[in-house]
Amino acid sequence: MNEPEPQDSSHVETFTARRHKLSTKDHALEYEAGAGTVIVRDDDHRPLASVFYTSYVAPRDEQASPRPVTFLFNGGPGSASLWLNIGGFGPKRTPTNTPLATPPAPYVTGDNPHTLLAVSDLVFIDAPGTGYSRLLGDATPDQLWGVDQDVDAFAKAITRWLTITNSWNAPRFLFGESYGTTRAASLVHRLQNQGLDFNGVVLLSTMLNWGESHLGGPRQYINLLPSYAAAAWYHGRARTSHTALAPLLDEAREFALGPFAEALLRGDRIPPDVEDTVAERMGALIGLDPGYLKKHHFRIGMEQYRYALLADEGRVIGRFDTRFTAEHQYVVGNGSHDPATDDAATAGVNSAHLSTFRSHLVDDIGYVSELHYRHLHNMPISRAWDWTHKAPGIDAPQLVPDVSLDLSAAVRRNPNLQVFVMGGYYDLATPFFGPELDVAQLYLAPSLRENIRYEFYESGHMTFVDEHVVERMKRDLDDFYRDATSQS
Repeated sequence: MNEPEPQDSSHVETFTARRHKLSTKDHALEYEAGAGTVIVRDDDHRPLASVFYTSYVAPRDEQASPRPVTFLFNGGPGSASLWLNIGGFGPKRTPTNTPLATPPAPYVTGDNPHTLLAVSDLVFIDAPGTGYSRLLGDATPDQLWGVDQDVDAFAKAITRWLTITNSWNAPRFLFGESYGTTRAASLVHRLQNQGLDFNGVVLLSTMLNWGESHLGGPRQYINLLPSYAAAAWYHGRARTSHTALAPLLDEAREFALGPFAEALLRGDRIPPDVEDTVAERMGALIGLDPGYLKKHHFRIGMEQYRYALLADEGRVIGRFDTRFTAEHQYVVGNGSHDPATDDAATAGVNSAHLSTFRSHLVDDIGYVSELHYRHLHNMPISRAWDWTHKAPGIDAPQLVPDVSLDLSAAVRRNPNLQVFVMGGYYDLATPFFGPELDVAQLYLAPSLRENIRYEFYESGHMTFVDEHVVERMKRDLDDFYRDATSQS
C-alpha cells in the first residue's frame, strides 16, 4: 500500500525554493516559494512518514515584529492541500467558472489578489498518504490513518517545520477545511498542551461532532434542512414569499430547531394534523412534495435530496455546491462511488486546480518528483481510517469523534485564542447549521464566546473558488488576522 520513494532518499528531508515578487494592485511583496518534506518520527525516533509541504515566506525584517505563520490543510480524510493553495489563498491562483463547470486546459494562473501571504507566511501540508506525502519504512496505515494518529503526525510536522526554520516566536494560526476542521480543532488542543499556544484557528466548512451529524440521528437532518432550503431557493423550487436568501434561512433555522426537530423525535407518535402541517411547511422550504416527505418520515438524506430536487428535469444537484447541476439518466451499476469525485461541483474545478498546481511546483518552485501526486486519495484512506478519538475529559475513547470538546478545551486553556467559523450556504457535505449548533453547546463563558466569530457565504464547500465570494472572504480574514495578532 505504501508507494516507495524513488532511489533511497525517502528518509532525507528536502527543500527546494525560488524567489518571487507578488504584484497585485494592492500588494507588492517579495517572497520565497518553496516545497519540501519533513520526516515524522515516533517516540523512538523511527521514521513514520515523509510529509510534503509547500511554503511561502516573506523576508524577515529584524527590526519589525515577526510575521505570523499559518499552517493550512484540506480534508477528506485523504485530500491533499492544493485546493486551499492554488484555488484559494496561495500567492498564485487559478480562477474557475464556479458555479459553472470550468472548460479543459489551457488554464490561466496569475498572482493572487486574495492571497493571505499579505498578512501571514503560509505552509500548506499534505497529510500522510496524500499529495507527495508517503508512509516510510515499516510504518503501517494504522499508525497514521486515524483521527488521533493524524493529529499526532501533523503536530510533529508543524513542530519540525518551526524548528528547521527557527520560527518559534512567530504568531501561529491553523487553517483547516472540511475534515481539516476536525483535524484543526483537535490539533490546536494537542499543540497547546505541548506548549505551543496559537493566535487563531480558521475552520472552513466545519465538521466537529461526527457522532450526532453523520450516523442518521435527528441532528443529521436538522443540520441539513437550512442547506436544503438554500438549494431550493437558488433553483427556484422554494414555495415561500421570501425574495432574499437571508430571511428564508432564518425561517429554516427556526423551523429546523422547532417543529421539524419535534416531528423527528415524535416518530410514529406524531398526530396526523401536526404531521400534515410540518410536511406542508417543510415542503415549501426545501422544494419537495409534502406527500413524499411524509412517506419518508421527514428523513431526507443528502444523496436522496440531490436527486429529488430537480428530478422532473432529469438533473442532480451538487454535493459540495448545490448550485452546480449535472444531467442524470438511468445508468448501469448502482454501487458506491467516491463522493469526492462523483459530484458536479468537484468535477467543475478539479482539473483546473490539479493541472495548474503541478505546473506551479515545477515552473515557480523547481520541485520535481517521480511520485504520483495523490490529490484525492480518499477511498483507500477513508476505508482504513480509525475513527476512534480520545477527547479531553472523556476517559473512554469515542467510537466517532466529537472534537467540539477539544475546541472547547483549547479556548478555555488559552483565552486569547480566536476562532473563525466559515462556510457556504450551498454546501451539503458540511452544512453550515452544524457548527452553529455544535459551538452553541460548548457552554463557554460569555467572555470566551466573543472569541468565536462566524461568516457564511453564498457559495459551496470550497467557498473560495467563487470569484465574487473570495474577495469578501479575504476582507473578513484580514480583519480576523488583525484582531488575533493585535493582542500579541
